[in-house]
Amino acid sequence: MTFALYFVLIAAMVGLIYAFLQAYFILREDEGTEEMKSISGAIKEGSWAFMRRQYTTISIVAIILFIVILIVDDIAQKSLTDAIYVALGFAVGAFGSAISGIIGMFISINANVRTANKAKQGLNKAFSLAFRGGSVTGLTVVSVALFGLFIFYIWLRNPEEMVGFVFGASLISLFARVGGGIYTKGADVGADLVGKVRYGIPEDDPRNPAVIADNVGDNVGDCAGMGADLYETYVVTALSSMLLAFTIGLSSKYIISPLLIGGIAILSTLIAIPFVRIGKNKSIMGALYKGVFVTVIISAIGFFLISYYYINDLRVFYVSLVGLLIMLFMVFITDYYTSYKFNPTKKISEASKSGAGITIITGMGYGLEASFMPVIVISAGILISYYIFARTFLTILPIGIYGISVAAAAMLSVAGMIISIDSYGPITDNAGGIAEMAGLPDDVRSVTDPLDAVGNTTKAVTKGYAIGSAALASLSLFAAFYQIASQYSYNLFDINNPLVVVGLLIGATLPFFFTSFLMKAVGKAAYAIVQEVVRQFDSIKGLMEGKAKPEYDKCVDIVTKTALRELLIPGIIAVLTPLLVGFILGPYALGGLLLGVILSGFALAILMTISGGAWDNAKKYIELGNFGGKGSDAHKAAVVGDTVGDALKDTAGPAINPLVKVVNTISILFITAIILFHLL
Repeated sequence: MTFALYFVLIAAMVGLIYAFLQAYFILREDEGTEEMKSISGAIKEGSWAFMRRQYTTISIVAIILFIVILIVDDIAQKSLTDAIYVALGFAVGAFGSAISGIIGMFISINANVRTANKAKQGLNKAFSLAFRGGSVTGLTVVSVALFGLFIFYIWLRNPEEMVGFVFGASLISLFARVGGGIYTKGADVGADLVGKVRYGIPEDDPRNPAVIADNVGDNVGDCAGMGADLYETYVVTALSSMLLAFTIGLSSKYIISPLLIGGIAILSTLIAIPFVRIGKNKSIMGALYKGVFVTVIISAIGFFLISYYYINDLRVFYVSLVGLLIMLFMVFITDYYTSYKFNPTKKISEASKSGAGITIITGMGYGLEASFMPVIVISAGILISYYIFARTFLTILPIGIYGISVAAAAMLSVAGMIISIDSYGPITDNAGGIAEMAGLPDDVRSVTDPLDAVGNTTKAVTKGYAIGSAALASLSLFAAFYQIASQYSYNLFDINNPLVVVGLLIGATLPFFFTSFLMKAVGKAAYAIVQEVVRQFDSIKGLMEGKAKPEYDKCVDIVTKTALRELLIPGIIAVLTPLLVGFILGPYALGGLLLGVILSGFALAILMTISGGAWDNAKKYIELGNFGGKGSDAHKAAVVGDTVGDALKDTAGPAINPLVKVVNTISILFITAIILFHLL
């Protein structure tokens, strides 16, 4: 094993050791009063109950797919050994994705109550604890992902046999995103509509029977879902670059360069974490951005060193810089359109004075507008990265596509810091909820509220970042798919072939069809929650006056059952569509489908994520006292806009990422079988 691979292993282990030690110190912090512990206990109980039932359901699907992969790959490859490697990789990838999500949720449900208690000591103390909690998730996800890639590469030395590993990660990520997303937004939308709009009670009011379910949702959706999602994105991005380098015959130095990039980024993140502190200007977002900038700067230095001294090719460094710049632009664009410091969100808040309809129209308008600039940024990054390696635009060269894949790997290199920032959001959200339900003093809420408000922006920024990286990673996967198909003389870019056009049309509409089920599922869950909350207010005497305790567990159970019932159909659609298109219409149509789903999925995910985040913060801006403040007509209209945006930004939009990658990875996994089937 070379020194470079030893470095990758050491970096992954250091990241895991940091996460373990930080989790240990967080768990030693005081949980606060008995009432706070009781509320936290209810959130934990609901979170674990959902996760057990969700992963029991998912494991059944995973076992079936494990057997299918083993059989089909054995027939296609005519080698039982290779088939076992692919199937085993699928199982390990699925397990790693699940573990990443579970760890993310575990630290969140334990850091939230401690953050609420720490808020008694001021903003800095609470912020530090919340971010430290987020950093455990961030470092765990990237370290587990890098360690898994390292082990499989050392064992197999063949990235083509590691595709099963990626598919397993993608599948679990898809189900975690779908199930957690339906749960969290079904509970959130239902709680907001019936609490704020119908009864006029504050968010997280303990009289609302849905508040525990809402807080549970933050953990199973935003933490567990995001952990599984970015684990999968990290694995897909790195392996797609490795696979492309392998298929076009580049040396081992180019093949393992994504692993080196990941190792450097973990160490850069560890160095940057101490810089995440609130300065004299009291800017919470500024403190978080300091961590991002320091990570980027140190990573860039590291990329130069491996490019110059190890790979002996500075082109790797140049495209890595392109990836980092894409990441920064995606962060800035998302922040501009979703933060209430800037004009778009303020305009949505102002529009709320005219009613919910104008709120939704204005927010959708900005969401549509916002989908344009990320496309320009990604397009520029693709062209520059391609040209750095290929030096021409006259033809499609695999070496140019490899440059794009390295840029994507560099973009994902800061995932540890980005996930840390994202996981900070649900922790502070839950902390605010616990403070409200436990009746803590106003000075505590004056600390948790601004932390929570920034958390809304960080979650939007993270989703924008994940969407951009998913687009680049998917292009790399498609390039690998193209290389395999080309070995059998398939020209997938023949636009004169009607099968290619049909595939493009099916692929372009797939994200719309897929997300339609998620939107309807959130509506069903929210409707059930509204009916249950109304029933409790009508039947439990003294509940509105605060003299009786709500039946929180009923709402938790309702939304759990709904989410688990509704997650299977979208998952089946994602898995079966490429297989049906491939086996029925053939490789040409399947190639068109892959391109179509990438192109429409990217724009649709941006639209959903940014418009949803803008509606959320437009509501927050009004709650700060603008345009009438809490309880005003503008506030009620903004709440309606927020509830629409919730389903978009936290359920449908984020689920497009794993959808695109599941469709690509399963196509690569089965392409040989599909080609042989059509050659018979």
